[in-house]
Amino acid sequence: MLTKAPHLFDEATAVTAGDSRWQGRTSPDYWAFVGPFGGCTAATILRALMQHPQRAGDPLALTVNYCAPVAEGVFDLDVRLVRSNRSSQHWSVEMTQGGGEVTTLATAVFAERRPSWSHQPAEFPGAIPFEQLRPYPKLAMTWANQYDFRFAEGEPKLGGGAAKQPLSPYSKLWIADRVPRKLDALSLMSMSDAFFGRVFHARQELVPFGTVSLTTYFHADLADMDAEDTTRVLATADAKTFHKSYGDQHGELWSPSGRLLATTTQIAYFKA
Repeated sequence: MLTKAPHLFDEATAVTAGDSRWQGRTSPDYWAFVGPFGGCTAATILRALMQHPQRAGDPLALTVNYCAPVAEGVFDLDVRLVRSNRSSQHWSVEMTQGGGEVTTLATAVFAERRPSWSHQPAEFPGAIPFEQLRPYPKLAMTWANQYDFRFAEGEPKLGGGAAKQPLSPYSKLWIADRVPRKLDALSLMSMSDAFFGRVFHARQELVPFGTVSLTTYFHADLADMDAEDTTRVLATADAKTFHKSYGDQHGELWSPSGRLLATTTQIAYFKA
């Protein structure tokens, strides 16, 4: 009997449980400039939390601070439940390698989401259907090649030299795993960091870049995402400012049906 091979994303974010210290390994399939793709690291941390026997509720917020480059190989996750009450839990996670200093520091909130009044003032941005847009060409960074990016607006034209004048950092695109995988909290977390650096769009060139701090807010629980039954999101991203080596990014991730699944913001370093 044939068995279905694990998805590369699930292999890359796999963790082994311990008492308080969990362990994982970086994946060459999700590599960026000088280390693993930050979205994959964030999803790995979230997986450890979701698999923790004390976890209650669904992800509400995750903040990840990337303190230092993560080297290729094994890493440890020190997972700690900081506080828990009837409706929410607060967690902290520290990633280290070889017993050394912290490379990644994260805090997370899980919550029991109960039926309530609902209202979505944000309007679905809409876009040309996924199937009618061409995939973005593959890049040297392996993590980017694990995704199928299809730009409806703001496709970066890289490789032709820097723009003479700064261009709009805004983009609207579909994001899906290149090998289709049903959307869940882990893939949503990773996709929230899958936007290209806004500075790439503004300058139309690749420059040294790295996320410093990333926060993602989940607006749908696990049951909501399961009901959406989709393998892709429609995503928008923009920036407000680039100044003295740092720039911001804020983004939205929508289901094809028009549900706002997550919002995200980050501050990133660049050298230009």
